[in-house]
Amino acid sequence: MALRSSPAPAESAGTLVSGDVRRHNLSIVVRYLLENGPSSRSQIADGTGLTRGSVTALTAVLLDAAIVHEASPENARGKGRPLTLLNLAADHAAILALQLDADRVTGLLTTITGEPLLRIAEQHGRPMGHPEPILDVMASVLGRTLDACRDLGRRLADMTVVVFAPVGAEPPVVLADTDLGWGAVDVLGGLRRREPRVPEDVSLVSDAPVAAMAELVRLKDTLDLIYIKSNSGIGGAIILNGAVVEGAHRLAGAFGHMPIVPQGEPCGCGQRGCLVTVAGPDAVLHAAGLGPLLAARGLAVALDEFTDRVLAREPAALAAWDGAAGWIARALQILAMSFDPQAIVLGGFWARLADSVSEHFVGIRPVTWPDAAGEGTIVVAGRQDGDAALLGAIWSARDRLLLDPLRKLT
Repeated sequence: MALRSSPAPAESAGTLVSGDVRRHNLSIVVRYLLENGPSSRSQIADGTGLTRGSVTALTAVLLDAAIVHEASPENARGKGRPLTLLNLAADHAAILALQLDADRVTGLLTTITGEPLLRIAEQHGRPMGHPEPILDVMASVLGRTLDACRDLGRRLADMTVVVFAPVGAEPPVVLADTDLGWGAVDVLGGLRRREPRVPEDVSLVSDAPVAAMAELVRLKDTLDLIYIKSNSGIGGAIILNGAVVEGAHRLAGAFGHMPIVPQGEPCGCGQRGCLVTVAGPDAVLHAAGLGPLLAARGLAVALDEFTDRVLAREPAALAAWDGAAGWIARALQILAMSFDPQAIVLGGFWARLADSVSEHFVGIRPVTWPDAAGEGTIVVAGRQDGDAALLGAIWSARDRLLLDPLRKLT
């Protein structure tokens, strides 16, 4: 899927004396091919604003580096001189995302265009408060994915580790993971001790910001968005003017720990009445009588069963969800009034139940809210299913590669 990108200023051939300018213009050409498919040099020039002379020089460099290749000539609408089309090659490179959630470890290997090459997933058993066994599983999945990358004859161009927890410090560590009972954990250090092939420039990111960006590209004409999801705990991200808001301590988006219920149940974070205590996965599953299934089959299976029961209007599940949806809507109302986003996107297991949350949200909005002329904040379902963070990490890696294609893709 093509990513929305901001047009970058083009430079003329006469200014290609600067390494930075050439790198910038090479990036423009590669991104154009990525988003538009096989194209002639004249089409690239017309589509990017670069001069034809610049495009000829730039594509020669990319051809020499085997980042692009020439496809068979093609007639333009069946007449005139055949066009020689250029296509993105880089079939020697791959991108890897390794994701840790409350249930499993997933390794996804793709081409630089995002086409999947391999996917491996393994349950880690959720040993609360014990990161070492989980790091063992992560290293095992990573090792098998790296082996597959080698066997496919590809070089790893970028790797990202995605965790469902806040990330901070330098070098980056998981600050805490309430879903797994962790305090601060050096995930990258633990992986390096177990798997020596971990790249030096590996990234460690929290899931919500990359998932939010993955959802943003699906929404037309949207720059201000709040993404909130629940698939282990509750988290999310705020996007204003197309950029993720991180905050001074990189904790923006910890929506599950908004104290929403006055004098509510104690939360593991030390507060009372946090949203996660009334609308998080464990809360709704136990309220619906699915605690035994959660213990026996894991979180993903239990949440799928819960969602199916809600949609089938099974009384216990429906009652559990109706109570949770009301609290979710109240939290969304606070966020909407604070940030005034164009859209609030629900991810994780909430995505399939977004219509009921939207009904609650509309039902409690203040009378001063913009009318139905399309001006108010809308609540919509995420479109990436459970893969929003993985896909967002892959696409973010792709963007990094495109910033310097000669260095990253050769």
